[in-house]
Amino acid sequence: MYNRAAMGMYINYFILGMVNVILISNMRSLTEQWNTDSAGISYIIAAIGIGKLLTYTIAGQLSDKYGRKPLIIFASFTMGIFLVGIPLAPSYQIAFILALLAGMGNSAMDAGSYPALTEVFPKASGSANIMVKAFMASGTALLPLLVLFFAQREMFYGYGFFVPAAVYFLAMLLLVWSSFPDHRKIQSADTTAEDVPKRKFVSKPLFKKEGMALVLIGFTSTGLFTVAQIWLPSYGEEVLGMSTADSIRLLTYYSIGGIASVLTLAVLMKKFIRPVTIIVIYPIITFLSILTILTIKVQSITIVAAFFVGLSTAGIFQLAIAIATELFWTKKGRVTGIIATAGGLASVVMPLATGLLSKTGNISNIFIFDAFLACTGFFAAAYVYYRYGKVVGKDFGSEPASDDSAMAMRQGVALDENI
Repeated sequence: MYNRAAMGMYINYFILGMVNVILISNMRSLTEQWNTDSAGISYIIAAIGIGKLLTYTIAGQLSDKYGRKPLIIFASFTMGIFLVGIPLAPSYQIAFILALLAGMGNSAMDAGSYPALTEVFPKASGSANIMVKAFMASGTALLPLLVLFFAQREMFYGYGFFVPAAVYFLAMLLLVWSSFPDHRKIQSADTTAEDVPKRKFVSKPLFKKEGMALVLIGFTSTGLFTVAQIWLPSYGEEVLGMSTADSIRLLTYYSIGGIASVLTLAVLMKKFIRPVTIIVIYPIITFLSILTILTIKVQSITIVAAFFVGLSTAGIFQLAIAIATELFWTKKGRVTGIIATAGGLASVVMPLATGLLSKTGNISNIFIFDAFLACTGFFAAAYVYYRYGKVVGKDFGSEPASDDSAMAMRQGVALDENI
């Protein structure tokens, strides 16, 4: 019944994966067009984060009040405008404004799509949300190939922007003609359900504890993949002496790791492992992969490490949202907006901070900083794991993971309303 809606949302995120790396992949052309440098491009990327940061909270509230569909359609339109506008922007200032607009579209997409996917697939919400990352990673992997296609034929680099823009506009038309679940009826049914749930909370979920730790994970997870996407090509070119084409391909290997991760997780989470376990394990893999990049400066090893960085950063943000909406299910749009705001803050801070670090002349400092983020994410995840055991019960780790755990845990204790 809602297949067209799901398809439209996933198409949006497929192209968003391209948008996430499209500025970096065209850095040389854009620096010449706007008479700036690589740090200047990182500040444009930060502007996207500023747009997200300024609008995530209100987008979450609008999602809960007016529904998911209007925000998702708005997202398709604004992202398409951004992609058309950037290659045609005559100045750095106009590009900055377009980046702010893209950030607004990104926040609307997240605030509308994550709750909508949970409602479209109520018995597989975790897998539905984790597939967002699969589509994003696929887009990220394809974009460098699209850029190289036009570059090798000496065509205008802007075609690499116009093609995904056209797809966004087509997705918008698809979404206009799609039906979505009535979020008000779903929330009402959840709240007044009289059936006995399969399992109850054994203690009260507290946003000031596990909720804030999940917000921190929203920040660190976004920071980790933001830094990798921006600076992996520069590291390959400046430190390892790779050609421009080969250094951009590092993003493809990184994205292949992300695709492998989310497809595997979509299967494992149904029967074998819970999201709270994954968010603890993955930062460890990220830290070891970054350490490998820093210490073993060999191209083939860096390619493998880039794969594992992509694998271990894929889906953590989505899993943090899935856990938060499970624990604070009556405020799904709001908690999505809060965690996404933390991610938006990271997408502002990371390009600015790493842009400044790049001016030191030692790009390795950026990846040392990235390793610190991975450690921070691990400690936050370990605390969430501990608190999840307190809320759900100590035996949660011994049970098979279930994507419909949020549906099974509706009743039992009063929920934290201080959100």
